[in-house]
Amino acid sequence: MPLKVDPKDRKLLLGAACIFVLLIAGAVVFGGEGGTKSEVPSSYSTASGGAKAAYLLLSGTGYKVRRWEKPLDELPQAAGTTLILAEPSEAPTHEERERLQAFLSNGGHLIATGMFAGTFLPENDSVPNPLGGMTRKKASAMSPSKITRAAPEIVLAPEARWQSFSAAYPLYGDGDHTLVVKYPYGRGQVLWWAAATPLTNAGLTEQGNLRFFLACLGDAKSEVLWDEYIHGYRETLASSIAHSPVKWLALQLVLLGLAVVATFSRRSGPICKPASDVRLSPIEFVQTLGGLYEHAGTASVAVDICYQRFRYWLTRRLGVASNISVEDLQFAVRDRWALADDHFAAILRRCESAKNDPYLEAPVALHLVQELDEYAVRLKLFQGGRKERG
Repeated sequence: MPLKVDPKDRKLLLGAACIFVLLIAGAVVFGGEGGTKSEVPSSYSTASGGAKAAYLLLSGTGYKVRRWEKPLDELPQAAGTTLILAEPSEAPTHEERERLQAFLSNGGHLIATGMFAGTFLPENDSVPNPLGGMTRKKASAMSPSKITRAAPEIVLAPEARWQSFSAAYPLYGDGDHTLVVKYPYGRGQVLWWAAATPLTNAGLTEQGNLRFFLACLGDAKSEVLWDEYIHGYRETLASSIAHSPVKWLALQLVLLGLAVVATFSRRSGPICKPASDVRLSPIEFVQTLGGLYEHAGTASVAVDICYQRFRYWLTRRLGVASNISVEDLQFAVRDRWALADDHFAAILRRCESAKNDPYLEAPVALHLVQELDEYAVRLKLFQGGRKERG
């Protein structure tokens, strides 16, 4: 017998089909060319933001360079090996960070570039700056070294900056921010760039970039591993599909199938009374929010919220600009309340650094929040809050 479809179900099915067709058309029109034209600094990409030219240059000039398409927790522990992490887009796992630290401790070298590269480093004082990566700028040498002697000036499109109070050795900056640093770790060395511009196909031709890139690699006899695992190139077919646009096509097909099923099943299910809203008390809300932060492992978010609230009330009481630096804020507090406490500025700097650290541990975050609360009580920042403890 012919299948009867309710007119409302037919409209819902046709609407879902139209949305699916629009998604496919949008992917074809706006997706651009894939594969070798990807703008990520991959050694497979020939786009301006790719890095195939740099990879072929190293191969043709005697460097023992090869692509690494395995997880970082399988890194070899050979001393002198250089690993290139060119603008990773995903944070590493705990096992990968531990393996990378062991790689450095045993004499490995690491070149990490881009906005999120700092999350891979054992010591990270980088701060993301997405708007800075929209334009290229010249960076001049800040300290004498073999690298800065080879290239006194380079060109970057910085997507991040390194904080000035860090103990890392600054190599290049633009006058306001530090854009390239290095520091030893164990028997190895870490090099951090604010962007992968010097090794990209377009950036390699800029003044000083090629000499800078080769100077960072050092001896041509050492092995160079170009990490392509972070760009989605995996050894197995299943893992490659999981990090390719094919998974989104499969997701769209699943959504279309669910829409078809929903058109015929939404009226046959049991009728349930909607649950009434529960108004949680304030303390239950705080406990729920704290449990959410604990489950997500985002202790840095809690520190950031408390720190921004503390700065807001402090700058308001002082009558100064909200974006005042930590040093100027310390001087203003000293003049206003005669608080000659160097620990105060140290806590503010630690909060500045901790709010961008995705691996901040909960006890450290709790200590920072408690320190801020103690200073808020001493300075009587929160009007109507609890009184200072005796």
